[in-house]
Amino acid sequence: MSENSREARTAVPAPCSLIPQFRLTHSMDIPALFLTLRLALSTTAILLVIAIPIAWWIASGSSLTRALTQAIVALPLVLPPTVLGFYLLVALGPLTAPGRLITHLLGHPLAFSFSGLLIGSLLYSFPFAVQPLVAGFTAVDRAYLEAAAGLGIPPLRRFTSIAVPLTRGSLLTAAVLTFTHTVGEFGVVLMLGGNIPGATRTLSIALYDQVQDFNYAAANRTAALLLGFALTALLVIYLLPASRRSNALRDGLA
Repeated sequence: MSENSREARTAVPAPCSLIPQFRLTHSMDIPALFLTLRLALSTTAILLVIAIPIAWWIASGSSLTRALTQAIVALPLVLPPTVLGFYLLVALGPLTAPGRLITHLLGHPLAFSFSGLLIGSLLYSFPFAVQPLVAGFTAVDRAYLEAAAGLGIPPLRRFTSIAVPLTRGSLLTAAVLTFTHTVGEFGVVLMLGGNIPGATRTLSIALYDQVQDFNYAAANRTAALLLGFALTALLVIYLLPASRRSNALRDGLA
């Protein structure tokens, strides 16, 4: 055997020595995964509570105030996320009076913390919660509400017992879109939260870091997980109405 062949054989690592490297390369950033799920669940729960009455008010009439409110709500759809993140970073920081007041009350600035990240997510995902609900409430047949009003049922009960149940599909769409959109946030998270492991580092930030480190195997794993979230969300949105129509058709034929 030649000298070059011996050097080549000694340069190739044994198969068993590759196993730890394989596991390390394919490891998932578990803290980032749990932080992302915590942020998405918190944002979805809070936004549904806030978005339902606002969407009902927008859908209940037409006026300049309602149109202006709807435009402001939809603004994050067309605004670059870094712009929103920059304004929030300045507003919550020590350069403004509200930022200094928040820092004085909490003992620390909201920027680069989970609470600040949650505020940014609430604002950025707001249209994804409100717009499906506005469409759902607009489609509610007003004859049901007028008949209930004629029977003396108070407005709040008409809303909770008639309007909300008739918009179950829109509620589900709003929840799924808000959750999924929060999972995939990047610009606002990077500007407002930075990249602090365990505190503000989400999956999208972890993916960016993995690519920066040329760790493409781990990046591929993280990207596949985010892709799975998005695809599952769209399947839920498209499959449930089709299933509901099939059930209605079967009940009608029975």
